[in-house]
Amino acid sequence: MTRDRKKWGDLSPLQQKAVVAGAAAEVVVTAAALRDLARRPAGGVRGPKWLWVLSFVVQPFGPLAYLAWGRSPTS
Repeated sequence: MTRDRKKWGDLSPLQQKAVVAGAAAEVVVTAAALRDLARRPAGGVRGPKWLWVLSFVVQPFGPLAYLAWGRSPTS
């Protein structure tokens, strides 16, 4: 049983726009998380910074997890 994969041209214009918007959102969230991680001192991050950078490979969960739980609350 094989499933034919859709090609870009097989998608409707609305589907194409949704894919582009989703990709753009991933880029923005990842860039924001990386920028925050780079500027935040190690004491303000829960866990090692290098581990958070590795987690960013798992899109979109890594950057979102960092933004939600990886930063220590500021005083």
